Amino acid sequence: MASTFSCLRYHIVFSTKERRPLIRDEWRPRLHAWLGGVLRKLDGIALNVGGVADHVHLLASLKPVHAIADVMREIKHASSQWIHEEIGDRNFAWQEGYGAFTVSESAIDAVKGYIDRQEEHHRRRSFQDEYHDLLRKHGVSFDERFLW
Repeated sequence: MASTFSCLRYHIVFSTKERRPLIRDEWRPRLHAWLGGVLRKLDGIALNVGGVADHVHLLASLKPVHAIADVMREIKHASSQWIHEEIGDRNFAWQEGYGAFTVSESAIDAVKGYIDRQEEHHRRRSFQDEYHDLLRKHGVSFDERFLW
């Protein structure tokens, strides 16, 4: 083939350090916008960003040249720095790991809706339960001892 064609969409989930409720309602929308901007600078597209006080969901479109680990390292670094400097929370930190799950074109709208309903969703269930379900749904093996 003369060209490369791809459609790489990821549902990425990452939490604050120790899953502490550090993301305040007052500045959460600004953080979500900032995360989208970081992704744009990396030549990716944020299709949706949402979350609650202790974690973020990001639906991202990436190119084949992107390594998800590099993208996440930059997203966490840049957003931590922004929170430290712009918000003034010098104690803010992200948890080390993340979950990244591929999303088919036919599931994009469902994942967008899921991200949009995060606040409602977490009135009924914990982040831990949600994350366990995501891992199982996507066939990811895990050892509970190393999950949190």
